[in-house]
Amino acid sequence: MKFSLILKPPFLIGLALLVSIAGCNKVEKSSYQGYIEGEYVYLAAPSAGYLDKLLMLRGSRVREGTHVFSLAADPEQHGLREAEAREQSAREKLRNLSEPHRQPEVAAMEAQVHMAEVALTLSERQLQQREALAEKGFISPASLDEIRATHDRDKAQLDAARQQLATYQTTLGRKPEMRAAAADVDVSNAQVAQQHWQVDKKTVSAPAAGEITETYYRPGEWVQAGQPVVSLLPDNRRIIRFFVPEPVVASIRLGGNVEVTCDGCPTAIRGTINFIAPQAEYTPPVIYSRGSREKMVFRIEAVPRPEQALALKPGLPIDVSFTEH
Repeated sequence: MKFSLILKPPFLIGLALLVSIAGCNKVEKSSYQGYIEGEYVYLAAPSAGYLDKLLMLRGSRVREGTHVFSLAADPEQHGLREAEAREQSAREKLRNLSEPHRQPEVAAMEAQVHMAEVALTLSERQLQQREALAEKGFISPASLDEIRATHDRDKAQLDAARQQLATYQTTLGRKPEMRAAAADVDVSNAQVAQQHWQVDKKTVSAPAAGEITETYYRPGEWVQAGQPVVSLLPDNRRIIRFFVPEPVVASIRLGGNVEVTCDGCPTAIRGTINFIAPQAEYTPPVIYSRGSREKMVFRIEAVPRPEQALALKPGLPIDVSFTEH
């Protein structure tokens, strides 16, 4: 006995719908919606001032270390010159305390020592003569006492001159004074370094290669301290951001590879996963999930390859799929 299966039109329509739903579920598991996020760097100076030069305009490409803008640094320049003058004065003071007196001063002191030696020699001879005469009674005791006092005075003057000569031949300052002068030099050095830093920070450079996305001031305008003047989008801060449903997140690992497609992208962009959100969140309004059950999603981020990053513009909608390599 032979049996034949006759398919009715309603059955064929239902079968087609099942195949279509199965196909949709397959796409949903392998492709996820997202967008490109840019992590901007806002360049500002640490002190206030008038914007002197805006060296890079909006849309300009810059390299790392390129000067972007500068503020007028007149007060800082004056402070730097003042600090340098104080440093020089402190160094001269320390040098003066660390060196002996000048040679002419030392020579004059040596002459005074010689004069004191001659005076002492003369008084010693006069004392010997007076003592001999006093023994024979030719002079009074008072006259002998007078020459003895003169001898003692000349001897004391010679000792004082020798001590002063020794002082002249050594350094001028005592150890505590020299330590204080050395501390003043260190303080002056720190003040000069601080003023140099303030002058240097009036000119702001790009911390990384990238694109100037916005400028907020024009030359001549007053800029508050810490107020951004320029925003920079570094080449290495373009982020692939997409969302996956809860059943999928358990299979995703840091370091995994993704492939990104977008409207106008000539080739697929490859990236590496570097962030998986620890908590679920509601589907953002700009992301439309294909399944009605997916009310909670996890945010995933990946970094594109450096050579392909420039093709990705912030806000660009993308489709992301996982790859093995």
